[in-house]
Amino acid sequence: MRTPGLFDLQVNGFAGVDFNDAALTAEALDHALAAMLRTGVIACLPTLITAAPDTLASRLHALDRAVAGSRLGPTMVPGFHLEGPFLNGAEGYAGCHPRQCMMAPDVALLDRLAAPLARPVLLITVAPELDGALSFIETQTRVRGRVIALGHTAARRETIAAACDAGATLSTHLGNALPQPQPKFDNPLMAQLAEDRLAASFIGDGIHVPPHALCVMIRAKGLSRCVLVSDAVAAAGAAPGRYRFADMTVERTEDGAVRVPGTARLAGSALTLDDAVRRVAALGLAAPEGAVALAGAHPRALLAARGHRIDPGEVVWSADLRPLRVRAGEVSVEAA
Repeated sequence: MRTPGLFDLQVNGFAGVDFNDAALTAEALDHALAAMLRTGVIACLPTLITAAPDTLASRLHALDRAVAGSRLGPTMVPGFHLEGPFLNGAEGYAGCHPRQCMMAPDVALLDRLAAPLARPVLLITVAPELDGALSFIETQTRVRGRVIALGHTAARRETIAAACDAGATLSTHLGNALPQPQPKFDNPLMAQLAEDRLAASFIGDGIHVPPHALCVMIRAKGLSRCVLVSDAVAAAGAAPGRYRFADMTVERTEDGAVRVPGTARLAGSALTLDDAVRRVAALGLAAPEGAVALAGAHPRALLAARGHRIDPGEVVWSADLRPLRVRAGEVSVEAA
């Protein structure tokens, strides 16, 4: 089977490399991107999580400089995803992000962070219940041309609808970053599942969302509105052990989960996007080409709706949905 390549909207690191490292080099980035390319990923949005403004500025600068100086970055990195700091800092909603650094959306701060960058910030995850969030969403989508995703949010149905009115089009890792218990029906998960103007991204590793729950959510949202992401950290494409992720140490265990050591708290994943494709196909949720589209055509369409075209590249797949040959731009590799 021959298809367009995969496009990962949410990836924090890969193959031992942390994209949130303010000391990130072009060589380290190339190592990570080359490893991702062999999994069928021809483009990605390196993702930075919540941090204090000065720290976030340093990390963005290092990432942007590494992309510009790398061999694969100009082809594989069209821009960046900010997953924070404009998130809900309440216990349970924050996930592994530093709660003390979360804040209300601030257009001026984002403009200052983005202004020096050669590559644009293309996607921002926001909690729409925060003060000023709705006007922020409208500015970012209709003036700046960015994609706004809702995530790490306690918003209920009315606020979710207002965020979509303002221009939000995606839910970030739907089903995760939700404390328990929640109201039976009037909760952020149900509100986002029911909102047809929102596509939803899912971390298809079988850990963040159990397989039976993933089946229910994808069927509820509808395949055309679903996107697979990895939410990978440096532990993806690497052996079990401890790795750096932003200011944290995280541990990949033998079962493939990545957690803050000594706790049950998930901290990104060790998922590769081609494995997510295989899982969805194995669950019978989509035929092989449809499963690939969840991780390729669908995320590209979200960016295209804001005027950003992502070169589709190409992947040749084996009968069991493993990449054999991958092309990103003019770069081709044998993956098998």
